[in-house]
Amino acid sequence: MDLTLKLPFYLVLWQGVMCINQVPWLRCTFSDGHLFINDKGQNDTTVRHREAVLQFGQKGEAPVHPQAVTFLVAGSKLELRQYLQGEEAEQIKCEIWRFSTHGVHVRWPVKEDKEYSRWFTCILKHTKDLFTVIGFLRHPTDEPPTGEQDYYGWPIIKDREILTTTVAMVTKTLSPLVKTGLGTTQRLHCQFAVDHKAPQVTVEWHRYHQARRIRLFSHNNHTRQTEGSGVELTSIANGDASFTVHSTNIDSEGRYVCSVSVNPVTINMDVNLQIEEAPSISLNVGPSLSLTEGEEMKVICTAEHFYPLDVEVNWYSEDLSKPGQRAGAPPPKGVDGRRSIIPHDFVHSSHKNNPDHTFISSSFFYLEASLFNSGRQFTCSISHRSLKEPITESFTLTVKGPNFWVVFLIVDLFLLYIMYKLLPRYCTGRKKSVQRLPY
Repeated sequence: MDLTLKLPFYLVLWQGVMCINQVPWLRCTFSDGHLFINDKGQNDTTVRHREAVLQFGQKGEAPVHPQAVTFLVAGSKLELRQYLQGEEAEQIKCEIWRFSTHGVHVRWPVKEDKEYSRWFTCILKHTKDLFTVIGFLRHPTDEPPTGEQDYYGWPIIKDREILTTTVAMVTKTLSPLVKTGLGTTQRLHCQFAVDHKAPQVTVEWHRYHQARRIRLFSHNNHTRQTEGSGVELTSIANGDASFTVHSTNIDSEGRYVCSVSVNPVTINMDVNLQIEEAPSISLNVGPSLSLTEGEEMKVICTAEHFYPLDVEVNWYSEDLSKPGQRAGAPPPKGVDGRRSIIPHDFVHSSHKNNPDHTFISSSFFYLEASLFNSGRQFTCSISHRSLKEPITESFTLTVKGPNFWVVFLIVDLFLLYIMYKLLPRYCTGRKKSVQRLPY
């Protein structure tokens, strides 16, 4: 291969290696839990949150923080850091927990001088929910399990202790939090890898809905038994256990769990699916409203087809004739003197349900026309968690004064009516008085 062609390849390879190894260690919280029987004879749990370090290096390497418990990852066939997508250590939240095999011993099928294993789960979450990585840390030991529930008598881990571990299995999701609207197709990402060839893997998906655990899919690559659907079987062989949700609806919302099991350990990966349907906005008046002074109008703002039920409706008014004002400006984020909440009392109606379980809600107030408000713009603003910024709908009010010529005409007609009624009486009375004269 020509050197000019090799050079870009080596640059990309070098960048990939640097990206993988840019996190030499991570500060973690070691949640050291112990289960015991209390004075009442009941099971009780105590959890001590301890300072720990997840350190990547070689066996026998000195700890970077001697005061903390060190989980030294050395000699692993699985490179845990490659699943972190080159993120800086500050972007990763690390938690380490003990894992119970319930006293059952199953030899992990790798070459190791020590027969037994102590297990820990390492949970790595991106601070902005870009991904979650869960790895199983295996600490080889000569101590056999007791055959009973091991969490009653877990060996004490001392401060400053160094536990040399390897990564036995890892799972990752790029979709720990999925926000979507109705009627979409969503792929809930879940991938896994095991440190030895041809592992006997069981993949399951469950959904928790209204306190119920619903099994959606199950597959064992050893027995080839499959239940449910949503996961491509050919993809499981390549470590892809992603689940597809077709035509999302309100009932699709909830917590989904991707479970990957290789006896005696199981990783449960949470994926949360949230339905968010953005509202539409409408007014019962047009963009221009013309009223006569003293006239009253019920103005209604309606938010439709939104989910969930956390909509907020506000009313604002502004005088467009003042310098610096412009029509259609967004509602203020604070009191800036340019806009103000309307001085009228506005009322929020109770919400209504649509057939697709989305909501309708409205807000209204009674606008009494005055010449002072003529030329002002009134704006309805709707905020919802599905919106990056509020949506608005506005109208401009024009107020007309009373028509004085109409008043004069009415007065004239009234006077003519009075004259029409009184003049005959006057004339009749006049004739009678003339007839009574003696001369």
